[in-house]
Amino acid sequence: MRRHTVRTYTAAATALVALLLPVPAVAADTAHSAAAATPVTEKVPYAMDSSNQAAWWTPVATYKGRGQYTYFAFNEPGSTAATHRPAIARRDPDGAWSLLPLVNRDGQRAEFPDDNGHNQPSVARDGSGRLHVFASMHADAWRYYRTEAPGTAVTDHATELPDQGVGITYPIVTTAPNGDLYLAARVGSGSDQRPGKLYRWDNAASRWSVVATFASALYRSVYPDDITVDASGRVHLLYEWGKAPATAFRHQLSYLTYDPSTGAFADSTGATVTAPVTPTTSDVVQDLTAGEEWSNDNTYPGPSVQSAKLTLDGTTPKIAYRYRSADSGGHFRVYYAYPSGDDWVRKTVYAGGQTSAALGITWDETDTKRIYYVTASGTDRVFAATQSADGAWTARSAAPGVSADRLAVRRDSDGRDVLYLPDTARNSLYYVSR
Repeated sequence: MRRHTVRTYTAAATALVALLLPVPAVAADTAHSAAAATPVTEKVPYAMDSSNQAAWWTPVATYKGRGQYTYFAFNEPGSTAATHRPAIARRDPDGAWSLLPLVNRDGQRAEFPDDNGHNQPSVARDGSGRLHVFASMHADAWRYYRTEAPGTAVTDHATELPDQGVGITYPIVTTAPNGDLYLAARVGSGSDQRPGKLYRWDNAASRWSVVATFASALYRSVYPDDITVDASGRVHLLYEWGKAPATAFRHQLSYLTYDPSTGAFADSTGATVTAPVTPTTSDVVQDLTAGEEWSNDNTYPGPSVQSAKLTLDGTTPKIAYRYRSADSGGHFRVYYAYPSGDDWVRKTVYAGGQTSAALGITWDETDTKRIYYVTASGTDRVFAATQSADGAWTARSAAPGVSADRLAVRRDSDGRDVLYLPDTARNSLYYVSR
């Protein structure tokens, strides 16, 4: 493999123009060739802060121009050991990397205190080529950065969001087929409840608005897990419930859809539901099991959910999640779930030991579901599990030789899985395309 060049950019907009302008797409037969290419593993050529670790985030975006572009939002080391500086690492189709820092209104780089599991960035690219980043919020006011146009600097635009001055946590974001964005987050910092809210970026109007509070209940907090949009524009949401005000261990993993053409929310059967939903009215994927309790004790040892991800087979949701049951020996096992009739079918993917709070799932034409998970120990810790016709699951290392302990994954338009693999022990971030 040839040596990749590295480009680093300051806040000056003119320095970025040529790099981020959209370019025409390549032909479909080229996309098929790319999908058949061999796996690529690269270390991102920028130092990563050890705080760059989460389970809920959406830190990867891809775009097809004259080839595949990849955007990794991540935390660089800050000026002190307890701080970080969010940035975007961009990979061009030729393999060259560029660093796009997040810049405050005063022209200085954005810098925030470390807060593992909370202060991590999510990124999306809208239909006009603008990059949007939500960074470092744990019941904080909006910390939102975007480009004004393709090629401009990634600057502070926090005042453009609704709900100013309200504490925001766990922002997850995705791009719709029409170029709009949808953002879900936990909103508020009350001790009695913290609801989940859905927002929309109207790409044509360049404006954010509130769609709805999608989930809320007294003495409960909402934990967004994942968000995606199908080809018809319907938004699919995955979230957990926790005992208010906050907890490391959650319950009742739930699913919900929103149809922007009608303004209606629905469950997996297509039945309309009234928003905001509650734990009682949610479409629950993983319900409470024997011995499970609502607790906000962060040492709670009982049954609970911790992390989940979502993909689609057409419009049908396919879900990977981690669940600790009473008989699991304290281990969070990995499960796969999909709707069937009025219920959810749940299958055990991995029960061989403890896993980390990191998951991914994609839908592949050959393998169907690919579930990515991280083991708590070992040299190769990131695994991809597939299911054979007889129902057996087979797991293989997704990145041989890479000791990553977190992950995120996006499937690009060429049908390749793009993995985002942080190794927090070595302050390194890896790119894998497979």
